[in-house]
Formats: sequence, structure tokens, C-alpha cells
Amino acid sequence: MRAPGSGRPRRGLCRRLFSLSLGARSCGKRAARESWTLVPDFTHHAHSASLSAVAVNNRYVVTGSRDETIQIYDMKKKIEHGALLQHNGTVTCLEFYGTAHLLSGAEDGLICIWNTKRWECLKSIKAHKGHVTSLSIHPSGKLALSVGTDKTLRTWNLVEGRSAFIKNLKQNAHIIKWSPSGEKYVTVITNKVDVYNLDTASITGTIKTEKRISSLTFITDSVLAIAGDDEVIRLYNCDSQKCLFEFKAHENRIKDIYSFEREGQHVIVTASSDGYIKMWNLDLNKIKDVPSLLCEVNTKARLTCLAVWFDQASEIKENSDKAATSSQANEVEKSSIVRKKKVCWTDKNDKTAKRDRKITPKKRKLETPLQKNKKKLKSSE
Repeated sequence: MRAPGSGRPRRGLCRRLFSLSLGARSCGKRAARESWTLVPDFTHHAHSASLSAVAVNNRYVVTGSRDETIQIYDMKKKIEHGALLQHNGTVTCLEFYGTAHLLSGAEDGLICIWNTKRWECLKSIKAHKGHVTSLSIHPSGKLALSVGTDKTLRTWNLVEGRSAFIKNLKQNAHIIKWSPSGEKYVTVITNKVDVYNLDTASITGTIKTEKRISSLTFITDSVLAIAGDDEVIRLYNCDSQKCLFEFKAHENRIKDIYSFEREGQHVIVTASSDGYIKMWNLDLNKIKDVPSLLCEVNTKARLTCLAVWFDQASEIKENSDKAATSSQANEVEKSSIVRKKKVCWTDKNDKTAKRDRKITPKKRKLETPLQKNKKKLKSSE
């Protein structure tokens, strides 16, 4: 099988969604002395083509793919909930707002607004003349930003479902993200991060790195963690644009990065092409010190991105709009980390299989570690 738009077959890739549960066992008074472990939760064959986006809210995990579908998973019941087939092209970005709405963007230039109660498409907006490459929802839920391959940054009024402002860019941006307070936002163009002020919609500073930037996350409203096409994580001050420190996190390029705060402890989660997922303890009071490694797991796969889903009982405070607090009552201080692996490709011209699939929610239990067959056990070794 060949990748859409590619003349060469892709080898060595898989098409599964993995879930791991994180547990912390206190070994001392200081959080840094805790022993962290990662336990397999379930494995599921998610798509028929490469996974490209993932998002979580209090109950569901959704994944987007080059197979042009969005798959829904119920994390409470551990079942596959259904599929959304609105887009005609690779689904490039997904983001929940609260428990009621999901936004999706794709290569067809559309941004779709979904009601997550009935999983209905409330509105489909032709957002960009080219692909939608990234979107981000303001913490208030009233605004959203998107960037695309038409060299524009667009502001959306989500209350009225219309375009509010269009800014022309000199180049195509591939990442956009709001700060936790919503007072600033950043865009990424290749290896450059532009920091914008919301009130003036003007650039207040620019951060440049040597390599292309693959992911970034706000640690606080003024501290930004950046990962690029190398093994290093760099922390910058958004106001001064100065690099606070950097450290080597992986042996290969880092594909995604995420941060959250737990009982005053800042945790960074990284996923790399080397197959490792790592969690780091960051002490902002000792910003020059290299973060301590809390735990790691080798998936032996080419990871593309990750999302973090929290158990309400863990009382973990979010630091990113990519995760949401869950209402599931589970064990104390236990959270589930959902990661994506790069997956096998399929022929883009094969539309029959996609259209024959059910759009209505389908209930299919996800594989737990105890229920894996031999084939799946081999694939997760």
C-alpha cells in the first residue's frame, strides 16, 4: 500500500492507539523522590492510515488520520464509540473546549464544530484556501485562531461562528497556541516563534532556533518549552525571548511535548521518534538545573504525538488546552496518558471502505493487556 500523495511505500509503521496509566508512589516528602511507573492500559488498531492528531476531554479521546476520519474512544467504558466522516482530506488538528464541543481542521480547508453530546457537526466553515495546519481555542471559549497553507492567521468568533479577523503572514505557519491566560498567543513558522499580544494583535517578540520546531507548550504564561527536530528541549522566557536553559531529552528528534502541574510540581512529558515517552520533573525555582527524569517507557515505535487524560481523583491542574480534567472516579493519583504511534498508510483513492463505515456511534470494547492476542503482544514488545 502507498501513502497518499507518495510514490514510495512506507515500511515499519503501525496503526495503533496506545493507552498507558501513570501511577505515582511517594518515597519521601519531596515530590522529586516519588517513584513513577507506566502501566499498559489498552491497545487499539485506530485507523487504516497514519494518525495525525489527538485530543482529549473529560471522557473521550479522539484521533485524526490520513484516512480522513476522526475516531472516538470512550475512556470511561474503554470502548470504541464511533467515527466522524465530515472531512475530505487528512485531519490535521483536533481540540476540545470543555465537555460539549470539539473543533477539527483538515487538509480540505474546513474547520468543523462538533457537539460532543450527540456528535453532530454544528457548523462547517471554509476556513482556509489551503490546508488548515493548526488551530487553538481561547481559554474563554469565545475565540479561536487558525493558520493554514494560504499564509493567513485567522481569528474566529465562536459565539457567532464567523470570521472576525484575517492577518496575512509572510510564510505558512504550522503551529498556533494560546497562552494559559489567553493574553498572548504564539505562531510557529519553520524555526521561528512569534509572540503576539492579544490586545494589539502585534508581535511583541521573536524566538529563533537552529532546527525546525515540531512542538511547543506553555509551562507558565511567561515560560515556553520548545521541541524541534533534534534531541533537545529548550525553555524560553516569552517576554525577553531569552533561552533560560536547555537539556538533551532523547536520542532522536522530539515529536511532541506537553506539560502539567501537580501539587506545585511541574511535569514535562515528551515523545520522540526514538520510541521513548519520558516524564520530567521541572523545578522553576531552580530553572538552571536539568529536570530530573521521573519515568520512561520504550514503545519501540515511531511516535508522532501524545495527549494526557486526567483522572479527577488525581487533582492534577492542567497547564495546556490539550488536556481536560475527567469526571471518572479512579484510584487516587492515577492518570492515563494516551499516545499515538505513526501508522501504516493506505491508498487515498480507496474511498469505498471509508464510506461503508458507520457514522453512528459504534460500541466496541478496546483491547486490555489481559485480552491481547499473540499478534498484539508481539507488536507491543
